Amino acid sequence: MTADRLLRELRRTLREGGLRGSFLVRDLRSGEELGIDPDTELPVASLVKIPLALATLDRVRRGELDGAQTLEVQPGRETRPGPTGLTRFRHPARVALDDLLYLSTSLSDNVAANALFGLTPPADVDALPRKLGLRGITVRHALGELTDAPLEDLPPEAAHLAHSLAIAAGTSGHGHRLPQLDVSRTNTGTARAFTDLLEALWTPSAVPSEVAARIRSLMADNVMRQRLAPDFSSDTATWASKTGTLVNLRHEVGVVEHEDGDVFAVAALTESLVPAASQPGAEALMGQVARELRDQLRHA
Repeated sequence: MTADRLLRELRRTLREGGLRGSFLVRDLRSGEELGIDPDTELPVASLVKIPLALATLDRVRRGELDGAQTLEVQPGRETRPGPTGLTRFRHPARVALDDLLYLSTSLSDNVAANALFGLTPPADVDALPRKLGLRGITVRHALGELTDAPLEDLPPEAAHLAHSLAIAAGTSGHGHRLPQLDVSRTNTGTARAFTDLLEALWTPSAVPSEVAARIRSLMADNVMRQRLAPDFSSDTATWASKTGTLVNLRHEVGVVEHEDGDVFAVAALTESLVPAASQPGAEALMGQVARELRDQLRHA
């Protein structure tokens, strides 16, 4: 099948599945890539924890922070705490910076991420990728603002109302009545920008090698495995990634390394048009589309 025909079919599949998607898959050996609207700017939710880890680890490398230093972290105060990590704690805890990095990146713990943002403010996190020649990711705020969304104030049985608002209140230019979903006010990025960041972490680049290696390790330990991992991890391939979720947004970016030496960066940023909180079909569809893009590149 030609690439053009595949892209047409995948767009139709996404539309029929109630998803709008921005995808990009890049062969990190040849540089060839294939995508669907890869330059569409979207709110990135927890994907911001990758540049946060980058900025934090670069400060550790330069001696400005110590990975062994401990911080007292208050337990999660969100109406609906996250599924793992410090957001589930009931009492204050002292946690080392290195361990906060693990909790933030591998477990997507918002409380841990906010503690790291307390050390390295959003403006500094935003500046480092640009300094390294990476464009297209904007960091405006820490994670606390993300939890102040209507979804957090509704009981589980009414979550569909927040999703309905998220779907209906947007504009064609990705403005939104909810600040967490408005690209002019929240943390944003594109599939292409995150693919560029992944390439910089997996291949020689301006990112210091020890920083890149640590982030690769943290992403390999990601416990959120329900989206792209079923399509990319196997006995002959490893998958390292980071997810992002907020109301109707479902994202994942990562790198698959095959036993035969093939290496592909994959970025999938999606918006659901279905007003439901639990959508395993959308998770599966994301993986299917990303895998077919990878397969097209790998077997071209």
